Amino acid sequence: MASSSSSSSSSSSSSIGSPTRIRKLIAAQRDPLLAMEIHSVASSLLSDHHLAALPSLILKLARHRRFSLSFSLLRRLPSPSPSLLSSLSSVFSSLARPDLLLLLLPILRPPLPPKHLHRLLRSLSSHPSSLPAALSLLRSSPPDSHSHSILIHAFSRCGRISLAYSLFNRVFTLGLTPDLQAYRSLMQALCRKSQVSTASDLLEDMLNKGFVPDALTYSSLLNSLCRKKRLREAYKLLCRMKVRGCNPDIVHYNTIILGFCREGRPFDACKVLDDMPENGCLPNLVSYTTLVNGLCAGGFVERAMEFLEVMVGKGLVPHFSVFHGLVKGFCNVGKVEEACRVLEEMLKLGVVPHVDTWVMVLVRVCCDDDGEMLKQTSSWFLKIVDEEEWRRRTKLVHLGTGLVHFN
Repeated sequence: MASSSSSSSSSSSSSIGSPTRIRKLIAAQRDPLLAMEIHSVASSLLSDHHLAALPSLILKLARHRRFSLSFSLLRRLPSPSPSLLSSLSSVFSSLARPDLLLLLLPILRPPLPPKHLHRLLRSLSSHPSSLPAALSLLRSSPPDSHSHSILIHAFSRCGRISLAYSLFNRVFTLGLTPDLQAYRSLMQALCRKSQVSTASDLLEDMLNKGFVPDALTYSSLLNSLCRKKRLREAYKLLCRMKVRGCNPDIVHYNTIILGFCREGRPFDACKVLDDMPENGCLPNLVSYTTLVNGLCAGGFVERAMEFLEVMVGKGLVPHFSVFHGLVKGFCNVGKVEEACRVLEEMLKLGVVPHVDTWVMVLVRVCCDDDGEMLKQTSSWFLKIVDEEEWRRRTKLVHLGTGLVHFN
């Protein structure tokens, strides 16, 4: 009789396959409910299969949002592995379900291996509502610099700088050293809050600890210094970057150029642009555009025109706003002919003038007391743009007729 029972069990096992084969079959199913049905049938026939296939089935159900079934199976495991729990945390985080992340915490059996602890902390800290739970988990875990860095980044991102700074100082209290990410996250948060002096002090501390700040860290600080009108410090920082192991790139230079132009110091911006090639960084379209607009705003249109010619000579096609600024600048100082030449250059490059650009020139031309300017420019307008081209480019129709009416 026993032999018959054993034979029947063996026959059932061979008919459905080995536990390994069953696990592969479950993993291959797209339908999680079908996978669960296969698991149930296999469990009734193979006692050694029951627990082995549960982790992959739990994850499959969770990924398909079958959360109640997933947790039901999770409770059957006598001791869920840290790997399974951290994988589940990633699934719940990607699905934006911090409430489910919190349900995992009572199941944890600390201490978790560092890799799984970091993964779980990242999942928890990606949602502001679960940050307190992440902080509690951190404090109950063995001291670890990277764990602190994860939460420093999370609190900095949320603008909770006091908590981020508290964790930063806790790293030193524990006899550890903050990593590069911790410094960078805290510095960027300080810059966003306009706490530039504290961010500068943090940069010095970072350098003294032997860290080499990356380009993004310098960009944040340079931008904040410029916005605070601390241009001398910003320029000094730019000059020191190369010595400190980070070559300034086009973003850093353009930030300083914009800062000087905003403060009405375009000639200081010119000096920065002139220094760029010596430092292995060539000005781009943004560099020239910012500088030309800054010069025009200051009334230095002749100098701005020189830079426009440099741009065109390098094959760069300026934005229509650059031409508009030059036209406006020349018109403001009464140099209408120069404004017309800018307009002509604009059309040659295939840049469509704004209606306001045309109007600006026409108003000056038509308001000329003796009408001499009108006579000179009316033929010029009709020469460079025929009626069809005029319709296509500016939406203003019948220029010739309009000029005649003004005359």
